[in-house]
Amino acid sequence: MTLNKFATAFAAGSILLAGSAFADTLKWAHVYEEASPYHQTALWAAEQIAERTDGRVEINVFPASSLGKEVEINEGLGIGAVDIIYTGPSFVERYYGPIAISDYPFIMRGYDHWLTYRTSDLFGELSDGYHDATGNQVLGLVYYGQRHVTSNFPILVPSDMEGLKIRVPNSPVMLMFPNAVGANPTPMAFSEVYLALQQGVVDAQENPLPTIQFKKFYEVQTNINLTGHILNSLLIIISDDALAGTGDDEAIVREVLDAAAMMASEEIYASEQSLIAWFREQGITVNEIDKGPFQEAVLPMLLGDDVPYTQDHFDRLQAL
Repeated sequence: MTLNKFATAFAAGSILLAGSAFADTLKWAHVYEEASPYHQTALWAAEQIAERTDGRVEINVFPASSLGKEVEINEGLGIGAVDIIYTGPSFVERYYGPIAISDYPFIMRGYDHWLTYRTSDLFGELSDGYHDATGNQVLGLVYYGQRHVTSNFPILVPSDMEGLKIRVPNSPVMLMFPNAVGANPTPMAFSEVYLALQQGVVDAQENPLPTIQFKKFYEVQTNINLTGHILNSLLIIISDDALAGTGDDEAIVREVLDAAAMMASEEIYASEQSLIAWFREQGITVNEIDKGPFQEAVLPMLLGDDVPYTQDHFDRLQAL
């Protein structure tokens, strides 16, 4: 090898060696507002990971659909456009159906049931199934809250929802509840909901109380109807390539993201407990309802042939 060629090869090798010392920078995308607990917790996680890895792993967090709507960021994991996302189990149903079981109407009994589920063998198996199907890994389950219907009139019984044009997320599981009670579900991106309600494009929407607050849906709806029809979760998902890129720091990334999931969950659950009084102070009518008739309307669908989970999955979840 000539001196010039040796120098060139040495320089190239030096660049590669130097590059290995650079921080691995990951993109974390989600659709929630900057003030939401989800975004604030993601920022905390990014800070913790940078600190605990001495800057070897850095995370930039992109809120409020700035890197795409929920369907798009799910697709982005597969092509490397994003590395980490918050997303609902109902959105990943199209990739691996059984993992969406926890998002089906009236299937979760409450926060304690949810806590047991997130550390259960069942959830671990479903997460593994999703990984096998996609090459993406679930690193945390986040409590999103019980979903309630907002509207401009009281909704007390299923017949009150007949023909109601209600915005739902663009995922199959979210169609079950409105279809069961004869409503007209209208899939729509999260970022478009406020304006659609304000302009009367849709008559209603459904979300947990903390989301109704931080998205200010109460400004354009007069009634919150406590249907509690879905106990919702979010998944924290990272692509295999992104996780592999963290090298020896993978354990730290896993630990911090799981801690972040619980931190956000506890904050959301606590806020749910106080928000009914807060909404009433804002002049919003909050309607307590008998959930029984709504549950009866949905039950045949939960045990039907069209659900993506098995009878065994259903029985094991109910037994937790």
